Amino acid sequence: MKIVEHFEGTLPPPSERELISVVVAVYNIEAYVERCVRSIMAQTYPELEILLVDDGSTDASGKLCDALAEQDARIRVLHKTNGGLSDARNAGTEAASGSLIAFVDGDDWLEPDMYGRMYAAMCAFGAPLAVCRYKQVYKDRVIDGSTDRAVLLSGSEPLEQFIAENDEVPLRNAAWNKLYRRELMGELRFPVGKLYEDIVYTTRLLERAKSCVYLDKAGYNYVLEREGSIMGKGLGERIFTDQVPAYQEKEAFLRDIGRPDLADMHRFFYYKRLLNDYNLCMRSRDKRQRAYCGRLRSLILEKKEEMGRVYGCPAAGENDWIKMRMFVRSPLLYRLMTELNEGILLPLKRKRTERRERQ
Repeated sequence: MKIVEHFEGTLPPPSERELISVVVAVYNIEAYVERCVRSIMAQTYPELEILLVDDGSTDASGKLCDALAEQDARIRVLHKTNGGLSDARNAGTEAASGSLIAFVDGDDWLEPDMYGRMYAAMCAFGAPLAVCRYKQVYKDRVIDGSTDRAVLLSGSEPLEQFIAENDEVPLRNAAWNKLYRRELMGELRFPVGKLYEDIVYTTRLLERAKSCVYLDKAGYNYVLEREGSIMGKGLGERIFTDQVPAYQEKEAFLRDIGRPDLADMHRFFYYKRLLNDYNLCMRSRDKRQRAYCGRLRSLILEKKEEMGRVYGCPAAGENDWIKMRMFVRSPLLYRLMTELNEGILLPLKRKRTERRERQ
């Protein structure tokens, strides 16, 4: 891992620059799509092809896309029947002309220098993939931990840091904070009809990437809590039909490529997510949410004979193993201990810390 604390990238001269095809998935987001597209049009890197994939919108989104295309010759609009986010991205990929490809969700927007910085980093480090930090945009706040740091990952490091969920190099599942060389993507496409489509796609892609540059400056604005958004609906049936199978496929892939160590580490984080979902459902006043508890418990206990090995991975701590053993013995006791810790012990600890800082 090579770290450059203050990265200042330089673009090649205009005659040597490559075309970036930006694929924008659009579905019933008429209130947001113009902001998104104009942020792409305003990029400081002008060598762009902007592909707006209208995925069968029933509102005015498609017409807005057509109107924007009349204002900028770089924009092409693809109108298609509704097939979901994965299908829209795949359609845009097939239609793309660029040697580099990027994805944007139509309700988000970009910082002006996002693609210029990412392309300059790819050129500087000779990497087929660039990843940038993103801002988390809520209704009442924005979270952004940006620095000017760049990190080059080589060999198996991109996949390893991704599976380890290293917050210092947050590669993440998302497709939209990345810039890909087309040959790196190859035949890889997103699974049609599934949510959580990025999980397996990104795993397979990072296994292929023998180098990757991460930029710690946020270039993408990721909108959370938007009314009607997929990610804003909370826990639902799709966690069992889409998310869990995707995580299981991810683990199987890691074992197939001869990385059981990474497969176990992935399983550890999978357990953490299931336990978190279990806690959320137990706290919920919604009967439908509470009804998921039994199914989540069954998933957690599915391979309990392997837990000792899984919790021996470097990412797991002793407290994690204690919590899981408590859950296995008694979910009720685990729940009571979690409430005691989060409701009483942690607030007391924070108060003591604040008191010491004031003294």
